[in-house]
Amino acid sequence: MARSPAATLSLFLLLLLLGQPPPSRPQSLGTTKLRLVGPESRPEEGRLEVLHQGQWGTVCDDNFAIQEATVACRQLGFDAAVTWAHSAKYGQGKGPIWLDNVRCVGTESSLDQCESNGWGVNDCSHSEDVGVICHPRRHRGYVSETVSNALGPQGRRLEEVRLKPILASAKKHSPVTEGAVEVNYEGHWRQACDQGWTMNNSRVVCGMLGFPSEVPVDSHYYRKLWDLKMRDPKSRLKSLTNKNSFWIHQVTCLGTEPHIANCQVQVAPARGKLQPACPGGMHAVVSCVAGPHFRPQKAKPQRKGYQAEELRVRLRSGARLGEGRVEVLVNRQWGTVCDHRWNLISASVVCRQLGFGSAREALFGARLGQGLGPIHLSEVRCRGYERTLSDCVALEGAQNGCQHENDAAVRCNVPNMGFQNQVRLAGGRMPEEGLLEVQVEVNGVPRWGTVCSENWGLTEAMVACRQLGLGFAIHAHKETWYWTGMQRAQEVVMSGVRCSGTELALQQCQRHGPVHCSHGGGRFLAGVSCMDSAPDLVMNAQLVQETAYLEDRPLSQLYCAHEENCLSKSADHMDWPYGYRRLLRFSTQIYNLGRTDFRPKAGRESWVWHQCHRHYHSIEVFTHYDLLTLNGSKVAEGHKASFCLEDTSCPTGLQRRYACANFGEQGVTVGCWDTYRHDIDCQWVDITDVGPGNYIFQVTVNPHYEVAESDFSNNMMQCRCKYDGHRVWLHNCHTGNSYPANADLSLEQEQRLRNNLI
Repeated sequence: MARSPAATLSLFLLLLLLGQPPPSRPQSLGTTKLRLVGPESRPEEGRLEVLHQGQWGTVCDDNFAIQEATVACRQLGFDAAVTWAHSAKYGQGKGPIWLDNVRCVGTESSLDQCESNGWGVNDCSHSEDVGVICHPRRHRGYVSETVSNALGPQGRRLEEVRLKPILASAKKHSPVTEGAVEVNYEGHWRQACDQGWTMNNSRVVCGMLGFPSEVPVDSHYYRKLWDLKMRDPKSRLKSLTNKNSFWIHQVTCLGTEPHIANCQVQVAPARGKLQPACPGGMHAVVSCVAGPHFRPQKAKPQRKGYQAEELRVRLRSGARLGEGRVEVLVNRQWGTVCDHRWNLISASVVCRQLGFGSAREALFGARLGQGLGPIHLSEVRCRGYERTLSDCVALEGAQNGCQHENDAAVRCNVPNMGFQNQVRLAGGRMPEEGLLEVQVEVNGVPRWGTVCSENWGLTEAMVACRQLGLGFAIHAHKETWYWTGMQRAQEVVMSGVRCSGTELALQQCQRHGPVHCSHGGGRFLAGVSCMDSAPDLVMNAQLVQETAYLEDRPLSQLYCAHEENCLSKSADHMDWPYGYRRLLRFSTQIYNLGRTDFRPKAGRESWVWHQCHRHYHSIEVFTHYDLLTLNGSKVAEGHKASFCLEDTSCPTGLQRRYACANFGEQGVTVGCWDTYRHDIDCQWVDITDVGPGNYIFQVTVNPHYEVAESDFSNNMMQCRCKYDGHRVWLHNCHTGNSYPANADLSLEQEQRLRNNLI
């Protein structure tokens, strides 16, 4: 018999007064998590478990069907469910059976919105534990798999590890690569017992600390040191080791875990046994191998084979060291990795291959920006011990319909070099900006001071922001009179700073020996403004190759171009308006691959009006066009001002935000193109004075680094150019280091790539 709404409400309140939950719905899961326990290489399938009251439990298969599986998969971050599995297909679980008779409509966003018997109310055994198989594609709302998400209650108590150096040489080493293992358990540091300690354990610890590999230690030597300390009457070690709170009793790892809490960790001996936690043992000692980025400059380089492999994978668009979109080199072309089945184990293989530690986060859904070009790999399945990503099982990216919106990314564990403690910002309105203060050694004594702003530019500011852990530099300030620094750090301690952009700290950049700041500092001190994301401009190389042609243009039509210095110097000495100039014309299309819009550095009030062409220039030199000999000597050049920096075209579903009409805002939206057609003024290189031959045609976007980008290495595009005096051929056009421009053309290729005559 159906109850009235009033009767239902009365029953609900009565049950609450009696302290019992309503029978038709479990208590709200709230932040309660789900997980799948199954094959590590297939994170999308396994036994379904629910975390409730700090304990993981299973779900009974009674009444469980595709609707319930769909809700569970969606809550776990997958697009949909493929099927479900009954009768403990993925093994019998342990602990409570939390849910039974789960009934979902299929549209719920989480299991807590479905009906069931209530928490722990069931008539099942673990032989009825349900499993689910989800579609490996992650939905857009699910952005990453982090170490913290993968840990259970114990994992949240096992927070971090560190190495306590024992030898004097290890104490001087930065970063610390060898020492006794200490684990932070519930806010207190404990030492790990060496009994049962394996190299697999060492591999996990080294990975957490940002190191790609581990080496054995001289355990006999460390045992002698331990015994000496134990016999020393002045040492407190003997009394400390008698306390079980000093130890982590036992750790057992496979070596593929991203965090020690994923291993089997026994903090204390089994209950009921009054036995010491580490009888007759000592602390476990680990020795890690630092990656190439973190070795002293005197260290021997790694073998050539490792370096060659390292070049086959790279990270792009990451705001910090050790993070970025994963790109792999296949058939001499860089491409991305699809996030289907992407997980921490596969991400850790990438991190270790690049010389970092294990992965702390595997990111999905192009979280760190979309790539261009091919998607080389999909459904990557690594076991964890592979040396390179190419050793893992994977499908070709085109086989399952991946798009660049599914590009995978990683955040790796990196060693603590202590650089972040040697730089700070002062006086800024926000934590991300301010006067730059650095710590350097003066006569062997650490001293804080300021940086002279001579030669200070965006490259140096990028290094400073990275060292601060604040991402990318958006401004390199040369005058900072409006920011007040620390009273004890007003002396200029660093000048003539020149960075290549790859340094981990300003202290690694070139600089003056004795400080020399010609303007004496004062208001001319270096400052920075940092940001967590940045734009990234990339040229469409294929369009340049397809649209290039020659034109003999009369001087009578080139007055405005001449005024804007778009012709070679020899044009100044011609008998205007008689004669012509030979122009290599082409179209360019510039794509914003980054995570924020590309905007001019100067505001509209600073744009320059050009009367001849009757438009504003928001960036005076936006692109350089150069014709070079094969050895790099320049024989002809051109440039293009950003008279109209706008969204010429955007993909479906993305709104154009910038347009130049009516003095509108200028910029390029993330994911949109800015196109300069071949038939507009200055969209050329004047090759009137160039003789026939083989050349390199080069286009550089944002050549003066006026606007910050996440990656300047892809701002240059190069083509091989053949000019016979009447025709021109462009071939092998490519951006950045996508592949080397040294391929010779066959006669058949020349015929196919030949562009129109003059």
